[in-house]
Amino acid sequence: MADETEIRQQMIDAFEGADYPISSPMDLVPALPNGPGTKFESGDFSMTAMELNTKIPGGDFPYESAESFVDDIMENLKDEGYL
Repeated sequence: MADETEIRQQMIDAFEGADYPISSPMDLVPALPNGPGTKFESGDFSMTAMELNTKIPGGDFPYESAESFVDDIMENLKDEGYL
């Protein structure tokens, strides 16, 4: 089983280096340690940043902070049955 707190922290760590506000997922790519291949993993959950972009709904851009962006990602992952 995935640890949601661990996944959330991994995402905050990966996305916090972006220049906020962000207006699209492409604004995040330069901040990612391994680009679109940056992987978020915990328990049986494993997804790259690119997979997140294709498997969950688009966000409510613009975002003012990594925390608000990650909050939406986590909600979408739950809604879509990934968590």
